[in-house]
Amino acid sequence: MTKVTVAEEWLNACAGCEIAILNVGDVLVDLLVNNLDFVHIPVILDKKYFGQTGEEEHLSIPEAVVGIVSGGVRNEEHKEVLLEMRKKCQILIALGTCATDGGIPAMINMYSDEELKKFTYKDSPTTDPADYPTEHIPPLLDQCYALDELVKVDLYLPGCPPHPDWIAGAVLALLEGKTEYRMPEKSVCDACPTIRESKKGLADIKRMLSAPEFDPEKPLDEMRCLLEQGFLCLGPVTGVGCGGKEGAPRCISARVPCRGCYGPVRKGAKPLVDYMGALASVGFDPNKMPDRRGYLARFSGAHGTLKRPVRR
Repeated sequence: MTKVTVAEEWLNACAGCEIAILNVGDVLVDLLVNNLDFVHIPVILDKKYFGQTGEEEHLSIPEAVVGIVSGGVRNEEHKEVLLEMRKKCQILIALGTCATDGGIPAMINMYSDEELKKFTYKDSPTTDPADYPTEHIPPLLDQCYALDELVKVDLYLPGCPPHPDWIAGAVLALLEGKTEYRMPEKSVCDACPTIRESKKGLADIKRMLSAPEFDPEKPLDEMRCLLEQGFLCLGPVTGVGCGGKEGAPRCISARVPCRGCYGPVRKGAKPLVDYMGALASVGFDPNKMPDRRGYLARFSGAHGTLKRPVRR
């Protein structure tokens, strides 16, 4: 069997998605030995953009059947790399919520570039104030974009990071000649085993500054729903998948609310809007919710979801 060539890149990201690829484990080893040939993956292999000795004039990435890109697009360098990946790869996979929906980095879309630079180089409590750098810094784009806002994406694998089950499933599907591979369009609540009582009149909205009610000696399916206990759990508007194909949601398993890292339940959904209805359904007053935009859309700020407020 001819090996399938794979190119992988990371843009506005943290390398957690690349670690998730390695966490596929034995399946990955079998795939690498028998079926896959990674021709480009900078986080692991030494591959220069302009030739190994800088002899080339233009950025170049090897041609590959499958391209995997993690991270969103925030500056001109990210954009250039993404366009080259799309040009050189037959199938492009958006890996991780930063790539599919902007992720945490897209929260910057609520602020101007000047506010970003001022905080980073002058106002941050952990930074000694300094002048703005002017050399070797790629120009910023006007906002942080998800991949499909700039190029065609063939397959989406959200998560922060994606569970190895879905990565292995996608690669295996591609090796079998299946170009369609979709995450289930279900919410975290659909996979959550906690007890729902649907009591009305819960007036307070709480962050995790106090412990929820549960018995650590009893299984998860004997704990009452964290949202019904008054905690900001984003399970109703977050896509399922963090527990893999069979496991319970990871945050819920740790007795803490879902933080929304798998992004919207389906393409085009708006957690920021949908969660208001979820709160009302269990008796909360949405007007009492602190930091609606930053909390509810902290993993899905691309696609125009988070914008800078209009100054009047």
